[in-house]
Amino acid sequence: MTFISVENLKTGYETEKGTVQAVDDVSFALENGESIGIAGESACGKSTLGLSIMRIVPDGNIASGDITLEGKSILKMSKSEFAKNVRWKDISMVFQGAMNSLDPVFTVEEQFIEVLKQHRYNGDYKQKISEIVNSVGLTQDVIKKYPHELSGGMKQRIVIAIALLLKPKFVIADEPTTALDVLVQAQIINLLKKLKKDGMSIMLITHDLAIISEVAEKIGIMYAGKMIEFGSAYEIYKNPKHPYTQALLKSIPRLRGDKVTNYIRGSPPSLIQPPQGCRFYDRCPHAMEKCKKDPPKFKTDSGYVSCWLYE
Repeated sequence: MTFISVENLKTGYETEKGTVQAVDDVSFALENGESIGIAGESACGKSTLGLSIMRIVPDGNIASGDITLEGKSILKMSKSEFAKNVRWKDISMVFQGAMNSLDPVFTVEEQFIEVLKQHRYNGDYKQKISEIVNSVGLTQDVIKKYPHELSGGMKQRIVIAIALLLKPKFVIADEPTTALDVLVQAQIINLLKKLKKDGMSIMLITHDLAIISEVAEKIGIMYAGKMIEFGSAYEIYKNPKHPYTQALLKSIPRLRGDKVTNYIRGSPPSLIQPPQGCRFYDRCPHAMEKCKKDPPKFKTDSGYVSCWLYE
């Protein structure tokens, strides 16, 4: 059974210069228990995709498309129904820059209690908070502390714990290891792996393809608002098809073998007036005349690729 499905999703932001097409015709689906990693350059629409699923796009709006969770369309729900029955209960999010999202004037316990109150939790607050703090590998003494008394890794774990508080089925983690040292990054990755082992589905949004390989079975590669390739992690790492995916993987520094770091020449196009056809056209070493027309999604063994090379 399809667990979550995103179909032809379009999300934009209105600006003085026009509409920024941050997410443009994005589609993917996950089965029960599967997780996905979303990768791509900055401003390619990764975070907006996560915010669209949470239905909290600041200064923007979902123009078209659909998102279904276990067969139910969450975009057709009223805002109040979605907030009451889905957000934070079925789908939750660890926001980018999460370490700065804790309120400095309240203790960790008070911030947990606020979430439980807002969502009308009927159980024992203290027991629930104690259980969730243990589940992310923290000791009970952190509950009474203020955010400034915690290290960066501890704050990140608290934010993850808040996202897990109501036992959601699907967690969106937006750059959860950014600004953390390597040791703490490893701890957060191990935590995400543990959550996945316990049956939770995760959407991991990151620039780091190595982190995705640790957590997700599926990968979606985004470029200039489009999901240009989607499939199994094994297939995309072993045999990337889109020229952008190939270039992205070649740009990762290596410790062994060819140690020359490649880079992708040029810059992404404007999303206010994106070019017709393939948006990677100006930077692609395989560009052809037909690439000036929009490429359809060609099927691969485990997903699809949007590139005329596979016509």
